[in-house]
Amino acid sequence: MELLQNDLFLRAARGEKTERVPVWMMRQAGRILAEYRAVREKAGSFIQLATTPELAAEVTIQPVDLLGVDAAIIFSDILVVPEAMGLPYEMEEKRGPVFPNVVKTTADIDALRIADPETDLGYVLEAIKIVKRDLNGRVPLIGFAGAPFTIFCYMVEGRGSKTFSVAKKALYADPEFSHKLLQKITDSTIAYLKAQIAVGANLVQIFDSWAGILSPEQYREYSLPYIKQICDAVTEAPVTVFAKGAFFARQEIGQLSCSVVGLDWNMDAAESRVLIPNKTLQGNLDPCVLYAPYDQIRKEVRKMIDTFGTQHYIANLGHGVYPDTDPDKVRCFIDTVKEYSSNL
Repeated sequence: MELLQNDLFLRAARGEKTERVPVWMMRQAGRILAEYRAVREKAGSFIQLATTPELAAEVTIQPVDLLGVDAAIIFSDILVVPEAMGLPYEMEEKRGPVFPNVVKTTADIDALRIADPETDLGYVLEAIKIVKRDLNGRVPLIGFAGAPFTIFCYMVEGRGSKTFSVAKKALYADPEFSHKLLQKITDSTIAYLKAQIAVGANLVQIFDSWAGILSPEQYREYSLPYIKQICDAVTEAPVTVFAKGAFFARQEIGQLSCSVVGLDWNMDAAESRVLIPNKTLQGNLDPCVLYAPYDQIRKEVRKMIDTFGTQHYIANLGHGVYPDTDPDKVRCFIDTVKEYSSNL
């Protein structure tokens, strides 16, 4: 068992008693920090940064040093999985990820491989090893992957979208194709998450970023069963499931064999406690609160903690921190969580 100087995050994830509420943020290693931007410039591109283990490790650790968060999350991208399966992507400035080729037919699925983490994603595993060495037990490290449906969206659509209508069309028009691709993504994701844990990730988070575009019925068919497979298979470390927009599926997500359920800012905290009584909850401050004056941020954070309570709870935002957020406002959020919850 690894000895951690600060294990608050892991204890909360496991449902154990904590002296205060642990806090970290999605996208905490990113453009809010001038130090990150300097490393990103040195790397030359986002993909170069994500695939150079020493640089990815450096920006992973920055929020621990500069912001005082209770956990680090490996700097990577959910789209490394389709690339590892044989579908490379490019990152265009201002437009985000773009896949030059997309999956359209069953033959396209057959041409993909189930990713081998050691060979296809070795750079992520190497970055985790470096982070673990350099963190030296200060805080836990979170690994992650995209949920199969979210990855499916990009592989079929080829780019980000407000509606993902091309991907959703496939669910209605060709369920057999859809399930076949989702299963291949799931098999790759299970292997990848297990490999992250094997080299040092203390917890893994599944990001279902596009969960909210599905109807409840579609979510039950095309997303939940595949997330369930992952939760059932990954038993070596705690698992967090974060399904943005899937407010309708909270109760069902709460029945998965995960330890933590992440909530976005549209999910009411008190209602979520009733729907998910036996899990640790994570979230869910609106990232836009961090644009407010300091007193308002403190007020909103205190209100959030009052609603969630101080146990079985991990403070976070309801999605990733926005890149133009003032780092001092971010520190205000983190410090308020620590100070307020320590005194309750």
